[in-house]
Amino acid sequence: MSEPYKGIIPIAPTIFHENGDVDHEGNRRVMDLMVDQGVDGICILANFSEQFLLTDAERDEVMRLSIEQVAGRVPVCVTTSHFSTRIAAQRAKAAADAGAKMLMMMPPYHGALLKADEQGMIEHFKIVADAAGIPIILQDAPLSGVTMTVPFMVRLNREVPLVRYFKIEVPGTAGKLRSLIEAGGDAIVGPFDGEEAITLMADLDAGATGTMTSAMIPDLIKPILTAHAAGDRRQAAALYARVLPIINYENRQCGLRSAKAVMKAGGVIKSDAVRDPLTPLHPQTREGLLELARELDPLALRWGK
Repeated sequence: MSEPYKGIIPIAPTIFHENGDVDHEGNRRVMDLMVDQGVDGICILANFSEQFLLTDAERDEVMRLSIEQVAGRVPVCVTTSHFSTRIAAQRAKAAADAGAKMLMMMPPYHGALLKADEQGMIEHFKIVADAAGIPIILQDAPLSGVTMTVPFMVRLNREVPLVRYFKIEVPGTAGKLRSLIEAGGDAIVGPFDGEEAITLMADLDAGATGTMTSAMIPDLIKPILTAHAAGDRRQAAALYARVLPIINYENRQCGLRSAKAVMKAGGVIKSDAVRDPLTPLHPQTREGLLELARELDPLALRWGK
């Protein structure tokens, strides 16, 4: 797959043993599962990958083993966000050197109050782009606490052309996507939605050409994008209605723990542990998720059996 990247590029979870150590074999199995799910790309080391709970050495391990295991079957996108421009650029170059085809980055922030101004963000992304030389997807999400307007995003794209993909997951995503596409034109190569595809139909109607979900059910979400892109909105809506209950459950009840829970139940991985201070799913919440999953029979629930 070459540019423009589109379709479904889910976030891979980082797999741990019960004691919290990184499970290398589990992570390799997840890469194979995701390729078999028919994804159009794989994003690693994102927030849904628990990137904020990994050491720098662990990040490097996971990045290298993931890219090695995928072995070019689909493009790999590596998240390289950091408040420090120097560190973000170092991460970006390392990802490109290892074979990543795209980067994902949030704007620089630290905690609730340390943020760069617009010119600082432009310089941040320019230095990273110069270091890596591969496309960047800008992640616009509430977690950063940074408000990025459509005019700023268009300016960023014009001044740093490698920032040509945009993952929008804020309240009113469809409206922001529509405005971004109208203002940026063909320079907005990849408008994506996120947040587990909770607003996917509205976002596709607004012009999104891709989505970055979790790795729980991408095999069931991809046909929605395919039908919509073919002009069959009615079929896309019917397929979306079928999976919306589990997407809602994931988004509102489970978060990043959902994909791991389904993968463990499906024999893909041995442990669905998350790292402290995150807590495991409550048994009733887990059962509620798996009840919905069993009705849909996604690949992750049977791949390892």
